Amino acid sequence: MTFTWFTLILLCLLMYVTLDGYDLGIGIATLLEGDGRRRRQMLELVAVAWDGNETWLVLLGVALWAGFPLAFGSILPHAYLPLIVMLFSLIVRGVSVEMASQKPPAPGWERAFGAASLTAALAQGAAAGTLAARLTLTSGAFHGPAFGALGWFSALTAVTVACGYLALGYAYSKWKATGGLRAAAGRRGTLTAAAAVVLTAACLCAVNATAATLDLSPGRAFGFGWLLAFAAGGAVLALVTLRPGSRYDALPTAGLVTASVAVFLAVVVARYPVLAPPGLTVGDAASPGRTMEFLAIGIGLDVPLILFYTWYAHYAFRGRQDTADDH
Repeated sequence: MTFTWFTLILLCLLMYVTLDGYDLGIGIATLLEGDGRRRRQMLELVAVAWDGNETWLVLLGVALWAGFPLAFGSILPHAYLPLIVMLFSLIVRGVSVEMASQKPPAPGWERAFGAASLTAALAQGAAAGTLAARLTLTSGAFHGPAFGALGWFSALTAVTVACGYLALGYAYSKWKATGGLRAAAGRRGTLTAAAAVVLTAACLCAVNATAATLDLSPGRAFGFGWLLAFAAGGAVLALVTLRPGSRYDALPTAGLVTASVAVFLAVVVARYPVLAPPGLTVGDAASPGRTMEFLAIGIGLDVPLILFYTWYAHYAFRGRQDTADDH
């Protein structure tokens, strides 16, 4: 049951990263767009599904709290500052989307949307980086300075995640937009995706200099290598098809999602069952089996409902948004 619950948490995390990742990326991209009309078009690309995408973050928090209470109670204070920044940023972002949609033009709210998207992405990356810092527990409770887990590696992961989200945002914009916005997304997305690949490689190379060294024993190294090969294939697919001249506009998003998921799973293969160094494991942090079985009924029923809602929201707004320059 412990592994099943861990898989559920992993599913929620990956769904959040891939779905909210693209709309956070579009938000960051608005900060780099000088044309007010295009910024407005980019915000409307996000407005149709952003709230459903963030549902996965809520489910992730509930599943972590219910299934691994020791991890919830120790990792969260370990990553206190970036998580607080993330939550405030997501609140500002949600308010700014609604306000900008209700009373256009609203350049102030559009700027708030972009800035909050950037700080949320950086905070999520920094929080992920804190998982490589040594976690100190005393009698099963977190013990240590509130901001002690932040360091050079969390700064590197913060920039990497923000760049990866930006690349996803450009890929999604190329898929859903037309005209000049589509062309600009292709040009900028190619450069951003290349930068994201370089930064991700830097993170994988640098992680062994932290407390969370990768376990690449023969059995794990095989899976780790194959997953990185899938990630490389997805990255190449995205780089080739992001170019404005390519007509396969859905493939950049598919390639970047494949690369993101594969890299994340590769790290899991090299680290499982350790959640945080030096030795907080999935087994140590898990709730009693009976508790997991009871909670799995409620949370397990939520997953297909959210999957359906996510699919339907994107299905209902399928097709391109008309962003032709002559309008």
